[in-house]
Amino acid sequence: MLQLSATFDLQQDVVSSIFKKEATVGIIKEYSGIVDTRILNIERDGGVLYSWKGETGTTRIGKYDPNTRQNKLLYTFDKQVCVSSCSLNKEETLLAVSLAQRTRTEERLRPVSKCLTLLIEIHPINNTKVLKAVDCRVRVQFLHPDTERDSVLESHLLLVAEDGYVEQLHVMLVRQEGYRVVMLSPECLARDRVAEEFSWVQWDSQTQRLFYLTHREKAVLKCVQFSHDRDCETLFELVLELPSNPFTCMRFVNLGFDHHQETQQEREEMRMVVITNNTGSMCVCYSQPACVNQEITYTIVLVHRGCSKTFSVALDGTPSPCSTDLLPLFIPIGYYVVVYLSGHFLHCINTRQQELLCHSLFLSGVDAELGVLGSDSVVLSLPESSLLDLNTGRMYTVDLNPSFLMDLLHCSHRRPDAQRLAALHCLLLYMGPNAALELKIIDWICDNVMPFDTFDQIQEFILASLYRIIYKKCLSLDEVLPYSSVFEKKKVPEALDQVPGVTCTTELHAEPVFKGKARSLQGYWEELQWSTEKMKYFEAVPNPRYRASQNLPDWTKLLTTLKLEKSKNKKASNYLRHIEENTKQVLSKVDSWNLDQKVVLLFQEEDSQQRALIGLMVDKLREHLNRHLPRLGKKKIDVLVVNYVAKLLELIRRMLESVWLKYKLGPLVLCLKQQGSSAEWTVFHVMCRILEATKTLCLPLPPGYHTLLSVLGVRCLPRHTFLQYVDHGVLQLTETFVSRLMTDLDNSDANEELKFSIVKRLPESMEQRICHLWDHPISSACISRDYVRGLLEKHAKTKGSMFMERDEPGFRPEFLPLTFLTKILLDVEDRVLNPFEEQENVDARFVEETALKQTLILMGFQDK
Repeated sequence: MLQLSATFDLQQDVVSSIFKKEATVGIIKEYSGIVDTRILNIERDGGVLYSWKGETGTTRIGKYDPNTRQNKLLYTFDKQVCVSSCSLNKEETLLAVSLAQRTRTEERLRPVSKCLTLLIEIHPINNTKVLKAVDCRVRVQFLHPDTERDSVLESHLLLVAEDGYVEQLHVMLVRQEGYRVVMLSPECLARDRVAEEFSWVQWDSQTQRLFYLTHREKAVLKCVQFSHDRDCETLFELVLELPSNPFTCMRFVNLGFDHHQETQQEREEMRMVVITNNTGSMCVCYSQPACVNQEITYTIVLVHRGCSKTFSVALDGTPSPCSTDLLPLFIPIGYYVVVYLSGHFLHCINTRQQELLCHSLFLSGVDAELGVLGSDSVVLSLPESSLLDLNTGRMYTVDLNPSFLMDLLHCSHRRPDAQRLAALHCLLLYMGPNAALELKIIDWICDNVMPFDTFDQIQEFILASLYRIIYKKCLSLDEVLPYSSVFEKKKVPEALDQVPGVTCTTELHAEPVFKGKARSLQGYWEELQWSTEKMKYFEAVPNPRYRASQNLPDWTKLLTTLKLEKSKNKKASNYLRHIEENTKQVLSKVDSWNLDQKVVLLFQEEDSQQRALIGLMVDKLREHLNRHLPRLGKKKIDVLVVNYVAKLLELIRRMLESVWLKYKLGPLVLCLKQQGSSAEWTVFHVMCRILEATKTLCLPLPPGYHTLLSVLGVRCLPRHTFLQYVDHGVLQLTETFVSRLMTDLDNSDANEELKFSIVKRLPESMEQRICHLWDHPISSACISRDYVRGLLEKHAKTKGSMFMERDEPGFRPEFLPLTFLTKILLDVEDRVLNPFEEQENVDARFVEETALKQTLILMGFQDK
């Protein structure tokens, strides 16, 4: 599951280097002359401070620089001493050392302090000042503030005492003779009391923060933030629900390694660590040893989510008394927290997608073993995803193993769905973006194209990949944007919310208190404070997470509007123009990303339906983010939304290209005259599954997708099956596809029947345009009829006649000239008087004589 890469080896990087250097000057002749080499501290820049004892009875302190891979001697004691703590300032001019002093037999009558803390000038080696001589252990740590100045004549040192207090010393320096850097007034160094009355303390070197735990009525976690201007403030307090008196003796975290610690203090009653991420997340992790019931419990307090998760894991094996061996390590890897208990289990907990267990990966047995670490290793977790094996002096960076995660996906018959879903999210979110890895995942999807019992892998691939591009921008986006299709289900399957052998309880924790001045609550603290406050809002409002499937009613209305305006040849409304403008922004972004030659011909046509859906999604997503996260600002939201939808289209294009290349399809696929191969059938099946997955979520597809799918459908499906796919809405008769079909296929009986069937299914506006492309008597008749209709309608308008169909059954204008003549006669008939209707004041005798006279004239018997 985890892969460990060695970054430092005490024997190879330090001992061998010292031996080579000192052997050349004849100080030592063999490795045995370098004894008791121990790692003391790791500074912010990654430099490793260490000590060793030589043959001459001296103790030396050196530094290993990981960038140059060089060792540097810092200071030499002329006798053997026990260095329990050590730190070097950023400019490497001062060295702070705490020495553990043990009373020898001949010195028992003289009082000797247990700890002697020194401040030594080392540029060059000069004065030494005693800072403390006390009967408690003292850890030393220089601040390494962020500053743009090359030379800083000021250093700040923390003294963390075992008695439960922290002092900050301000050391002013002065440069002498151009190169010597010495302390200014070393006899009166300024001191500040930073913290007191605590039983646990942790130093975070990367962020220059000090966390400590006080326990009066309740356990309270506090944080002091140090800044570059020698200022420090307590900015954060959080009440924790911890056991009473959780620490019987002082616990130091990330404050160096004391190899001379008393044996009675080695046993840990509880292990605790605070893990922060620069996106604004904070996790407080703690655990107690497993006891007789062989069940271990550990808690992750998700401060940024306003809740805590407590996990209980049943351990295999025979019961054993409480032991430090059964205290898990908490290892930060990105926004995952890995809980590792050697020989038992490994739990990779997702601290941003914490709602369901299926988004965190739990492994046990052989899967949870870390091969490079022996059973007797004493392993400590370090910041920046690192481990230190104190026994061997090796340091490792820790990362998720993509090969192992891919194996989890492929072993579908032996792995539960929850494990596969968690592995898929680890690969897509933490490991990405990685083109080679993404290709392997798409290959896996092609080999397992049908959805699993509990989740749809194509939907998960799409949503998780989209989430990856935005999750670093803002922590609160987790609550408003989708990352899994599981939440689209009415009820989450039990298989995804349960892990055998693991129970999980979720509780709300007390709200943190943010202190300090407004200018201090910036950057990380501003994000964390905003996230905790926003969680209360998200818990109160219904459906804060965007779901594209909820756009379906709006999509149906938009389709109706599009069809209506097309049928009446109306000018597009303002709303449709707004939707089209959204679409243009997205497609222009996609075009700017794809300047190279495309394998699959997408984005090459005007697909009005997909263009409308693209614009609609932009509109709805923008509206959603503006409603729930107005703090981001409209401009930032506009950019984020356009990128999000563009990435969706680009992702589907990459999926198609990967499938295209996997099955070696070429341009001949677009020819409709040939039968499709088995490879084309497989691609058609995958494309149908992509269509199904996106249609369920109401997600748009790249313009041209439906045309490509219909082309493959004609090549791969029997004709009657193809028409059934059309009638059921799986395949769409796009104008580009129908045009290609009319021109590519000849007029054989089978093709003619297919063309008739397709033309019959076309809307009237498209049918008129398609008939011009089909060289056939029927299409010629259709064109002629349309032409005559147009001429007669134009004539009717100029003459004022009403060319309207009557609502009479069986009245069909098959022969338009005759129909037009009939309509004219009917109009005339309607306008003349009916001779058979009774008329008032009519002289019947006169009418009779007139009619007789007209008859005689017509027969030629009488002149006018």
